[in-house]
Amino acid sequence: MNLSTEISQKHSNLSNHPMYECLTNLESIRVFMKYHVFAVWDFMSLLKALQREVTCVNIPWTESSYDPEVVRLINEIVIGEESDLDMEGSAISHFSLYLKAMEEVGADTSLITNFISTFEFEPLPREIKKMLSYHIDLAKNGKAHEVASSFFYGREKLIPEMFASIVNIIKKSKLECPNLIYYLERHIELDGEEHGPKAAKFLQGLTKTNIERDQVLSVAKMSLSIRWDLWNFIQNKIQHL
Repeated sequence: MNLSTEISQKHSNLSNHPMYECLTNLESIRVFMKYHVFAVWDFMSLLKALQREVTCVNIPWTESSYDPEVVRLINEIVIGEESDLDMEGSAISHFSLYLKAMEEVGADTSLITNFISTFEFEPLPREIKKMLSYHIDLAKNGKAHEVASSFFYGREKLIPEMFASIVNIIKKSKLECPNLIYYLERHIELDGEEHGPKAAKFLQGLTKTNIERDQVLSVAKMSLSIRWDLWNFIQNKIQHL
């Protein structure tokens, strides 16, 4: 599926956001991870919505109506996200891997751990609440092509370039955060070489009418705008350390 000019520009802007230039010391990395972890967590609701749509999670089991290649793609992503391998070769979810990376650098995990134990939105910053509310509602109530739009445009298509920018700054600054670098590079590899192209094909297959195309672009723009607001928020937090 071809990106609209507006979506292409939003992708480019996010790949070159000035927030990345702030990630030059461990203190700034700690702030970044404290808030970015919510984007790591809420990705799973979108993925689980697609798993529910594309694969059979009911008993008794019935064959999926989707192309087996699409079923395989979703199952592969679920396996990777929920049970990938860490740097020592042990099975771990990407969310837990991120928490491990946070602990490695001394980032505050209390905000995210308190949230996932209570699902109480009130203590969260406005930008975090907006992101979570939008994506969780989309995962629960969105049409398949709308969920796939946020999944592709807001994550799989965007992440390789965006994370590459972060890795470049971290390595240039010679910061010691191996688990974070491993997490970022793992997503650059998987999303750039495998999941992204397949997710694009999947989304294209779901988008058959002009109305659906407009809905896909509307969701894509919203997801990217929410990520831009999150990056602005994190940048502001770092600059006021």
